[in-house]
Amino acid sequence: MNIIYNLKELERPLKNPVLTIGNFDGVHIGHLALFEKVKERAKAINGQSAVMTFEPHPIRVMKPGNGPPLITPIDQKLDLMGNTGIDVIFRISFTHQFASISAHDFVRGILVDKIGIREIVVGYDYTFGFKRQGNIALLQEMSDKLDFRVHVVEPIHINHTLVSSTSIRKHIMEGNLSEARPLLGRDYQICGTVIRGKNRGGRLLGFPTANIELIDELIPKGGVYAVTVIIDDKTLYGVTNIGYNPTFSDNVLSVETHLLDFSGDILGKIIKVNFIRRLRDEKTFGDVKELSDQIARDIREARESFRYHEAD
Repeated sequence: MNIIYNLKELERPLKNPVLTIGNFDGVHIGHLALFEKVKERAKAINGQSAVMTFEPHPIRVMKPGNGPPLITPIDQKLDLMGNTGIDVIFRISFTHQFASISAHDFVRGILVDKIGIREIVVGYDYTFGFKRQGNIALLQEMSDKLDFRVHVVEPIHINHTLVSSTSIRKHIMEGNLSEARPLLGRDYQICGTVIRGKNRGGRLLGFPTANIELIDELIPKGGVYAVTVIIDDKTLYGVTNIGYNPTFSDNVLSVETHLLDFSGDILGKIIKVNFIRRLRDEKTFGDVKELSDQIARDIREARESFRYHEAD
């Protein structure tokens, strides 16, 4: 995989490139359908498969403060796209200057003259250019004049739900991980650095936890979850609590994970937490023993969840 961060890096057009363009937040099933079409067409014409995406999210530039929480931060998004087998990824900085490019100039000056597209694959609702004045009809009109082909991928529905970043984001924020999973095509994951906590998990409760300083923006609804945790390319099982620790009257959101059948120092390590199943809401307990007993029950329920998850 070759990542190009600036179009000025491209000294000559790609070889018979087939390109798709979008934000691709979540790199979900709908996005994967676009990538598969791109790879299929690139193979058919002996060309290179390519994806163009943007950083930051265009809404954050055009309407500061209004951008949605990202399902996949840029590094994770690039990793996921790279794992699909795409040849070239254009990671373009989205600025006001870039946003001011007209739809016609974007197609002729960037897609055709600079990148050299032979074919382009877009979603059914694709718009582009200054004030989104470009659309599929314009692409098809210009394709006749500039000698490239346009392919449109129709929307995908799973369980009567349109696969979209918006629907996935809603499910995650509501804690509906089982609903988000088939739309994403994988378990939802957050990533962060293990930091020093209040030392209550092991000392008071008998269940030490890893406190995570998050990289991600989109956090599932508060509560307790069965999770898998990736540390140094090793996958472990765990139970994660997202919330404010009401039993201890904390007022700061925390994400704490108890790793099952594990002992070791992971302070300072970056870990990835995959959410398998929501076990319960966060709640206040009468005393430490009552909370500790509930954690033990959560762990037993989580172990059952892992057995079902592995069977899927």
